[in-house]
Amino acid sequence: MKNLIIVVLIFLFVGFGAINAQETTKKEKKMDQTTKMNEKEMMDMDRDTMNHKKRNHDIMDHEKMDHMDMKKDDNQRMGNVNNIIKDWPEHTKKSAEETIKAYGVPNGITDKELIWYNAGVWELIRLSKDETDHDFPVAHTDYIQMTIYHDVPEEKMSALGEFDGSVTFDRTQGHFSARCDLEANNFLALNLAHDIINDKKTVEEARKAYADIIKEKMSGASPAYMEKLQFTVETKAAADADVNTTGLTKEEVMAAIKKNTKM
Repeated sequence: MKNLIIVVLIFLFVGFGAINAQETTKKEKKMDQTTKMNEKEMMDMDRDTMNHKKRNHDIMDHEKMDHMDMKKDDNQRMGNVNNIIKDWPEHTKKSAEETIKAYGVPNGITDKELIWYNAGVWELIRLSKDETDHDFPVAHTDYIQMTIYHDVPEEKMSALGEFDGSVTFDRTQGHFSARCDLEANNFLALNLAHDIINDKKTVEEARKAYADIIKEKMSGASPAYMEKLQFTVETKAAADADVNTTGLTKEEVMAAIKKNTKM
């Protein structure tokens, strides 16, 4: 009997040991699997991090290359500008240098004109080599035209012509422009023209104000009307395509042109 009990105890001991060994093995396998999973996740994370860094690096390299290309293009265009304006008259050459300093390298370059788009408040700036004599309000020459979007009522168009021949309005494009010798004078012309449009001044009052403000500037003052536009610039919505009065569609017109060309 005693031997039987000993055998049973030994069996139980061995059995529990085997069970514990199995449990330990399972835990070790589970831990090993978990470790491997963690290692894989960490490797995946490292790979993602490296890929992310590479993408950022590629983007930065691309942006850097774009910036270098733009800078190279600007340098080339600036070289072209310098070659062109070196023989321009003194006034227009100086104006070109000042406008470049204020708004950067021009977007358009020809032998007789420099063009800037979306430069500060201006939709368009056109600086001409050729000067136009203009005696109002004092003898000078016009060569730099500055343009914004702004609507002008039809009933005010003739008044603007009476005020200053260098203030123009292109109704179709919505372009409201002044052409003078300085940006400050273009500010002044457009501010006074805006007063006429909004019935704040008559043509005669605006012309007198123009002369008075120029004299004020010459005395050393800084008139607000010559510092900046005193009104809100409009958008391209100021353009007016007008209306079709023929009753014909664009397709019908094009077909007729094509037919007549063949005849």
